[in-house]
Amino acid sequence: MERVAGMRYAQQRRERSDAADEWLVRLLGDAGGAALVAVGGYGRRQLSPGSDLDVVLLHDGSRDSAAIGQLADSIWYPIWDAKTMLDHSVRTVAEARAVAQQDLPVALGMLTARHVAGDPALTEALRAALLADWRKHAPKRLPELRRLREERRERHGELAYRLEGDLKECAGGLRDADSLTAIAASWIADVPHGAPEQAQEFLLDVRWALHTRTGRSADRLLLQEQDDLAAELDFESADDLMTAVSDAARTIDYACDVAWRRVDQALATRTRSTGISGLLRRAAPEREPLADGVVRAEGEAALALAANLDDPVLPLRIAAAAARAGLPIAPASLERLASSGAALTEPWPEPARAELLRLLGSGPGLVQVWEELDRTGLLVRLLPEWERIRSLPQRNALHVHTVDRHIIETVVHAAERARRVARPDLLLAAALCHDLGKGLPGDHCVTGAELTVKLAARLGFPPADVATLTALTRHHLLFAELAVHRDPTDPATLAPLLAAAADSGTNPADFVALLHLLTESDSQATGPAVWSPWRASLYRELAARANTVLAGGTSAAREAAAAHAAADADETLVSQAALAQDRIAVQALAPGSAGIGRIDVAIPDDVGVLALVAGVLTLRHIRVLGAEINTVEASGTAYAVQRWTVAAEYGSLPDLGRLRTDLRSARLGTLKLAERLEARDRERLSSRRQAALTPPASVRLLAGASHDATVLEVRAEDSPGLLHRIASAIAGIGADITRARIATLGPQAVDVFYLRPDAGAEAVGSAAAEELVDAVHAALS
Repeated sequence: MERVAGMRYAQQRRERSDAADEWLVRLLGDAGGAALVAVGGYGRRQLSPGSDLDVVLLHDGSRDSAAIGQLADSIWYPIWDAKTMLDHSVRTVAEARAVAQQDLPVALGMLTARHVAGDPALTEALRAALLADWRKHAPKRLPELRRLREERRERHGELAYRLEGDLKECAGGLRDADSLTAIAASWIADVPHGAPEQAQEFLLDVRWALHTRTGRSADRLLLQEQDDLAAELDFESADDLMTAVSDAARTIDYACDVAWRRVDQALATRTRSTGISGLLRRAAPEREPLADGVVRAEGEAALALAANLDDPVLPLRIAAAAARAGLPIAPASLERLASSGAALTEPWPEPARAELLRLLGSGPGLVQVWEELDRTGLLVRLLPEWERIRSLPQRNALHVHTVDRHIIETVVHAAERARRVARPDLLLAAALCHDLGKGLPGDHCVTGAELTVKLAARLGFPPADVATLTALTRHHLLFAELAVHRDPTDPATLAPLLAAAADSGTNPADFVALLHLLTESDSQATGPAVWSPWRASLYRELAARANTVLAGGTSAAREAAAAHAAADADETLVSQAALAQDRIAVQALAPGSAGIGRIDVAIPDDVGVLALVAGVLTLRHIRVLGAEINTVEASGTAYAVQRWTVAAEYGSLPDLGRLRTDLRSARLGTLKLAERLEARDRERLSSRRQAALTPPASVRLLAGASHDATVLEVRAEDSPGLLHRIASAIAGIGADITRARIATLGPQAVDVFYLRPDAGAEAVGSAAAEELVDAVHAALS
């Protein structure tokens, strides 16, 4: 059913444009030899509340400059006095034509020039000249237009996948929709019709509602506006609204891709041909076989002339062939397949599953082809589960894509790792299934596992493989949780992973390898806030420890050597501290190409020492990305050995001498660390715009996470001094931090602290444990 809001806004856009027309007619009056011409969005009758009037005063040159200036002022000043935004120019037809030939945005705006008032012959002369010029110079202007599109994509990203996208400038936005009109006006190539126009109308509706809601002309869909916009636009939730925005943007982006391929083909034809006779003599394009029923033709994968449309595997075969060859699928072939009624039997026959796996393993070429299958309805015919997650937003700043695109990016990264596992087919299928449960009530790992059972069986996987794929989906977050947020040396860390492997339906070592690489692929697809060389090393370390146990200790010597080397490094640093007068040692590794470095500190292990060092780092504008804390005894003194993964907030990291001086002063109490950090916090909070939809901090005790310590987990929005506040709260009730795993994931911090059992939090549920949780909550509120 069409939404009432959309119908209302379309009418309001027409009425707003008509009202502006009537106003300009009155302002121009009966002045001869002149015309007022609407261009840009006003010319297309697409005025929103925040739009400006884009108007050209066109004249025949019969007036001198003073007279035409006086006429212009009589029009512009009343508009300015009415507080209406105006984009104006005064030109003859020849001048407007010359400017359009030099300035592409001007030319694009004038392609939809519309007569408003005055002499219609002037407007018609302008339109005829501009369109003639556009068509004559299209082989030169269209590549310029395409470059503008790619620059916008680079600068603003894709509207379909942005949490707070710009309706106008992002790829798939309103400027891209307007470019389709420009391509069609060139007569070089036709463009898709129907769905792109509907998508454009919808984005214009959202823009109208946004301008009305904010009272501004800004076109960015900020998070704090989305709930109200959803209600205004007749959606049940902000997620439903953003799903519709994403789908509209993808429709426009796909139409642009098709249109630009047609432009490329047409321009290539012109290059090969000389006039009409050359075009008539030109041979049919070469058709190179790619697969049974599939050929390469004019840079696309297309159905062969003799392709059997009754073959239900044909859509998968052409998709796999296209993706592996790095080609798009010809739109005409997609339309033929979409109109055919051939359906796969259930469970799928082996050839169908094989083609699906070939498609999933095709690498980067998968992204475009999968989108083409989706845009034409073929994908949902093959995988009905896709309908629910299509364009589903992820309200999580760590993710750079919607759920469906994230899954496909995960598959692409899994294909890069396929040769590192015994069963690459299971790795690819698990990547496809792992997030199918998102958007449903409950834990998406559990609901996704339930969906995977049915999907894997329908695809024709044998029962043992179905069990493995189900286990991979159910546990796809487990590996990262253990590797990043748990102490790898604690025996309790491996227990959940080994239990999942034992119950996976396959060889446990194979399951660990599959889950390891699925986790890598998932993290890399999530975005740069999650994936890093540091995180990859943590994954490798956990996998190696699990394999050691699964191998029955055959790698114990290597484990012991690694542990011995780490202990030696700790003891060396502690020895330096023990010899120093202030009993502090600091060393650093130079930052790498990404600006990430490491600072190692050995310092006497007093209660609150973690808070002290974290506070000094914060004071010196050092961002903490991760940390590992251990305790080493030397000459009867316990030292905290802290290895910090860091980056400078700006500029470069401070020199070690200054850092050590600050640590010494902080220990002696002369630095006034707490006061200075508190002052910085007040300054930061007074100038900071309240973040939208920021969830409250989570503070909880993790039962069973360690055999010899009470484990506290804190998840909160990252901010300068966060770790100092948490560690200070822990120290404030006398608890002793023996080990810690600190991780910063984009805007979120996930910090895990291992506390000495007899100091502050003896057991889950005890009064001391409740006091600990309350103290940390209070520090973060």
